[in-house]
Amino acid sequence: MAPVAGCELCAERTTSAWTEVVADARLRVVRVLDAPDFPAFYRVIWRDHVAELSDLSDDDRAHCLAAVVAVEAALRAALAPTKINLAALGNMVPHLHWHVIARFDWDSHFPQPIWGARQRDVVPPAGERMRLPLNKLDELVRQSVETRVFGLGRIGG
Repeated sequence: MAPVAGCELCAERTTSAWTEVVADARLRVVRVLDAPDFPAFYRVIWRDHVAELSDLSDDDRAHCLAAVVAVEAALRAALAPTKINLAALGNMVPHLHWHVIARFDWDSHFPQPIWGARQRDVVPPAGERMRLPLNKLDELVRQSVETRVFGLGRIGG
């Protein structure tokens, strides 16, 4: 399916809103840059402009969900967050994408959703509280997706 003009998720480039971490022909994983209170916020974006998970074939659906799980696993292993939030809302942008967000009991909105009411100010800022630099976290996410989803890095894979 061709990209849809005006759809911000059909854009094939890094923007001020995100940076691409890993991609294949069917999906890409980006880290969200425009939510500084949530530095470990990733999106799995399906390349075809479809609105719902049920629009995908069984194989594509499995591929998409495997990527979501791979991102979640990397975040859990690297950061030991209090919780991982998963969401596939698409109310504002009807292009299939999953939010995968590491949450911490100290974050600005916890236990509310990131779109909910702020619960506290965080000092030092959230980005400074991560266990490792974000470029290293991106590398762990990339490795997880490549190994678990794309089959790269496996012997005979």
